[in-house]
Amino acid sequence: MQKQKQSAAGPSFSKVLRKSALAFSGMAPMLLGVIGLVGLFQVLVTPKMLTALFSGNPPADTLIGTLTGAVAAGNPVVSYLLGGELVVRGISLYAVSAFILSWVTLGFIQLPAEVEVFGGRFTLCRNILAFVFTMLIAVLTTLTLQLTG
Repeated sequence: MQKQKQSAAGPSFSKVLRKSALAFSGMAPMLLGVIGLVGLFQVLVTPKMLTALFSGNPPADTLIGTLTGAVAAGNPVVSYLLGGELVVRGISLYAVSAFILSWVTLGFIQLPAEVEVFGGRFTLCRNILAFVFTMLIAVLTTLTLQLTG
């Protein structure tokens, strides 16, 4: 009688924990590779290199900022520091907002791991939407800041 109640409620905690550990161990090599690539990009891509990419043209800077942030994925805290450094160097808020948003939301480096975990269709839809909305939000953020201050 007791056994029927337990199976009706679902698998035991130890069974679920074991399955989770197996799934994580299967993804561990992919996660380590992603972490390694992110670390490389954080070391190799400097603010000076990023500054050279931007032209001062708002639409072009927004697109370049979005693409650059997507490729240079990493820790969100680092993106704010890098964004502050870019603003100090005279890069437009369009580019910096797009850069920070795409750094956090896109991350092309993580695509293989994301496809592995969530599937290709979901990953493609999420990244397309994130790309479009990153550019839109960067423009709207900059325009809002210009209107308010």
